[in-house]
Amino acid sequence: MANLGGAREWARAFIEKNVSAGAKVIDATMGNGYDTLWLSNLVGENGTVYAFDVQEEAVENTRKRLEEANVLSRAKLYLKGHETMGLTVRSMVDAVVFNLGWLPGHEKSVRTKCDTTLSAVNQALSMLKTGGILTICVYPGHNEGDEELRALTEWAESLNEKQYDALIFRYANISKKPPVLIAVTKRK
Repeated sequence: MANLGGAREWARAFIEKNVSAGAKVIDATMGNGYDTLWLSNLVGENGTVYAFDVQEEAVENTRKRLEEANVLSRAKLYLKGHETMGLTVRSMVDAVVFNLGWLPGHEKSVRTKCDTTLSAVNQALSMLKTGGILTICVYPGHNEGDEELRALTEWAESLNEKQYDALIFRYANISKKPPVLIAVTKRK
């Protein structure tokens, strides 16, 4: 049987198609560091991953994961919210990755919030190089996730088509509300 994949797989496919060695990328929601590790391998020795999270445990888990893989030198880890990326990262980037929600396996009360997420995605757009890509995995099915999906859908639909291409990938016939991918590329 064919497997159509899901939001995280779709996001990874877009990133891998558009990011190469030497790139500068942002992992806006570090979590347990799996995306930070993957991005660190993708950008290679001459690239940089800027990774953000508000939880100390997330930063430490990620640091350990990167040290074990011998790629810590490729990443800059910040104990800060993604809404601070524009003040923290002072260069244009090739890609920005968001994986919204909460730290898997931990307290669900600490999670991304609609207002800071909207601030962060707007900052991300302004930091993207021409041809750069932004991916956002959104997790509906709880109040904040439903609100983030509604707001981010409106946000993506409002982007100027002369400057950006925006896509929304979701399953059409699954009532359980699986994750949704929003992908945006910068034309100019």
